[in-house]
Amino acid sequence: MPVEFYADYVRQLRTLFAELDQHPERFQTYDVHIELAASGKLVVYETKRRKGQTDSLYYGRSGPGENPRQIAQATAFAAIDHFMALSQFLAFNGRLENLKGEDAAQSLTIGSQYPSCAVSFAYRKKGQPKAKAMFMIFVGFNDDHDAEQYIAKIADPSILADRRPLRGDKVYEWR
Repeated sequence: MPVEFYADYVRQLRTLFAELDQHPERFQTYDVHIELAASGKLVVYETKRRKGQTDSLYYGRSGPGENPRQIAQATAFAAIDHFMALSQFLAFNGRLENLKGEDAAQSLTIGSQYPSCAVSFAYRKKGQPKAKAMFMIFVGFNDDHDAEQYIAKIADPSILADRRPLRGDKVYEWR
């Protein structure tokens, strides 16, 4: 089954994420929630600006069963930026209703070998006429070969995005 690769999309997202992190004054409003899961660890980067008020929270968990603790913005940014620097990405399409039992557990358990990142990003830059928003879940790989091995291993590859732009009810590219 053919699937879509997202390296180009994540490269552009990485640039936008870095701009928001380093120059938030360029944005009129934003609401960003990014969760990175890798090797049993979790890093969360949350920031929101509405009506001139900014709220931010950065936290992480060092392993399964550990309690989350607050971390520095720079630490959260560095971890997510490192993920976005990988060479290849696949995206889930949000259609998980056909998965049941072991297939569901196997498909949804990405495993520590493959880091995953859920990205909810809504923003309007100063001077832009309207806001943009996206929500996607990516799996990161070192190269195309690693991505193809992942596709071959999962029970139901139909849960991966197979056309672009992805326009689902639950997950979607920029709109």
